[in-house]
Order: sequence, then C-alpha cells, then structure tokens
Amino acid sequence: MMHCLRFPARTLLLAVLSGLAQAQPAAEIKVMERQTLNAGDLRAHYEPPAASTHELKLTLVYFSWGSWQRDEILKATGAMAGLLGQCGVRLAQVELVRVDAPQQYHYFHTPVSRQLARVLQPGTPTVYFVTDTRQQPAFDAEAVGRGNSRTRPELADSVWVTRVTPEFGIALAHELVHVLMDSGGHVEEPGNLMREDTTPGNTRLSAAQCARLRDVGARNGLLRTISE
Repeated sequence: MMHCLRFPARTLLLAVLSGLAQAQPAAEIKVMERQTLNAGDLRAHYEPPAASTHELKLTLVYFSWGSWQRDEILKATGAMAGLLGQCGVRLAQVELVRVDAPQQYHYFHTPVSRQLARVLQPGTPTVYFVTDTRQQPAFDAEAVGRGNSRTRPELADSVWVTRVTPEFGIALAHELVHVLMDSGGHVEEPGNLMREDTTPGNTRLSAAQCARLRDVGARNGLLRTISE
C-alpha cells in the first residue's frame, strides 16, 4: 500500500466514524467552481526549473467550508513542484475544483471517496485536500496508484492529503512520486524524499528515482514529454 505517517491513537474513533459514514445515504455533490491556472498564474508560489524534459498537469480538489484554503493549497502545490523540478519535471497547469458536499466526503474513506471520484471524474493525477481519514490503518496522507487501485479503480492516480499532514509541500511531493512511479516503496537513504518520514531534511531524489518517475509517469499518461 502507498502511504505515509500513521496516527494509531485515532484508530478507535475513526472506526466508529467509519461505520457512521457507511450508514449515510448517498447525497448530492456539486462542483461550485473550476479554475485553471497556467504556469504564469502560479509564479507567486512556484518558479519552474530552467531545464525541463516533462510537464505535469494536476487537478486539485477541495471543499467549500472545508479545512483547506485556496492559498495554502497553492503554496503546498508550489513547494511540491519545486521538489519535482530536480527530475526535470515542470508544473504546467493546475485545475482547482471547489466542491460542495456533505461532511462525510471531507474524509478519505474508500466507499464514499469512490463515489466522490465517480461524480467528479477529474483529470489525473488528482490531489484531494481532505479534513482527515477514516481508513484503517489511519495515515495522514495516502497515494493510490495503478498497483493498489484494482478494487477501487475510481481512485487510481490520486493523492489524499489530510489536515494533520506535516510539511504539506514535502508530503505532497512524496505521495505524488508514489503515484508517478506507481510504487509504494520507501528507501533508507539519508535526505531522500522517499524515506518513510516526511521531514524538511528529506527532499532529494536520486537519478534512478527521477528516471523511473519520468518513464512510468509518461507511460501512464500522467506526464507529458516536452518536445524540443
């Protein structure tokens, strides 16, 4: 499974909430706003690398009256994109999708999150900014790639970031690399972004990691090769 940090103390409460969520009837989900931002629009939060071989387009989903604000989402996304720049990947465009939905959808939980994704049918990769998780075990951020989405295909190529995630930008980069590589593997190399711990000191990617990220991401249609 692709995932990051776990908070075991939440397990009992989340188990109760999970049962309540399953008991909720399906409710209406409304897209209230879609906004497309190109590279120039993102310069307040992100400076593209001088040389790039691939470009990334992202869909960012958040909730009206949710726990995330637009500006902090863009700040985290800019920090993430800066880290991917070391692999020659530039962020070309983001689509911000603001959704009105009942509270149960503000939590990552496979049954209701699949329904959310079915309604939205977002472009991929997609990042969902949620309040918390009702998955067991409870991770503060989780990536769903091709390899761990066979029983939940609607969630393929998505990242779910909760409000308790530390170091938002670094954690988002870590999870997005899982998706682009289609791998849940971690490494022990000091300072590497793909160590299990998300900390300010873990930001580097090796040449081999970058090569896999570009190759698999392009093959799966998540990155576009830039023509010379």
